[in-house]
Amino acid sequence: MSRKTIVVALGGNALIEEGAEGTSEQQFENTRKSMAAIVGMIAEGHRVVLTHGNGPQAGVQLIRNEAGSSQVPPSPLNVIVADTQGSIGYMLQQSLQNALALKGIKKDVVTVVTQVVVDPEDPSMKNPTKYVGPFFKEAQLDACRAKGWVMKEDPGRGYRRVVASPLPKDVVEKDVIHELVENGKVVIAVGGGGVPVERKADGTVVGVDAVIDKDRASALLANLLKADELLILTGVDRVAINYKKPDMQYFDRITVAEAEKHHADGQFPKGSMGPKIEAACDFVKRGGKQVVITDLDHALAAVDGKAGTLITK
Repeated sequence: MSRKTIVVALGGNALIEEGAEGTSEQQFENTRKSMAAIVGMIAEGHRVVLTHGNGPQAGVQLIRNEAGSSQVPPSPLNVIVADTQGSIGYMLQQSLQNALALKGIKKDVVTVVTQVVVDPEDPSMKNPTKYVGPFFKEAQLDACRAKGWVMKEDPGRGYRRVVASPLPKDVVEKDVIHELVENGKVVIAVGGGGVPVERKADGTVVGVDAVIDKDRASALLANLLKADELLILTGVDRVAINYKKPDMQYFDRITVAEAEKHHADGQFPKGSMGPKIEAACDFVKRGGKQVVITDLDHALAAVDGKAGTLITK
């Protein structure tokens, strides 16, 4: 069996189970359970880069911001992304190190707080649509807007802050990550899509208050590392059209053209499978070999070509 470099994009359920409170203890417990498939890949000799989301954790930080704003200055969103990269990275790093140690595998695991370059002219910068943070009542809108926030109604739930979700263009720490992978380290990177930064004409970078889709950032990193495979882990074992309908159809294999056609037909919703399909197509169109989409339980079998949906050119 050939050894591969695999970028593994962990789904939110790898950290917080649906319906759970999301305490640190629960997140640690869930993370520990999530490590079996990753350990299996490493045991088979594959080189692994782990990426992860941060939606619920960033949401908690934003609520803390609001609750403590009268006593301490609030953190900007780009700093919150960096904070959650550190805290989630710590959980993943420790859980994976312990799981490897219990299997007798000696391997260093390292978290890289990663900055991802975005274009300040990205259309989403002019029309932000990504909901973040707590809900507000109509009476609070003026105070929110006074902070420079863009507020929109989340239909039926209240008003929320919306921020831009620009496309990732480059990963600042790509060379460091590549070097670590080449030296046999397991790397955790672009957590929460990475800290969005703008690159100035003089070569410096500055943080931007936005959020980057973690699957799109994972796909870009996979391309930059020339990874053999992008493995996107989500809540279902395979991609399907007509999801949860009588004529539901699962795919074991699908081409980029077929995936894009079904996406254009509205088969993959914006809040769930849509961004994953977009990321998968991005990776392959930029020269990546293949993407597998599956759930945690089938992750190792998917890497061995025995499960999941395979997306190729």
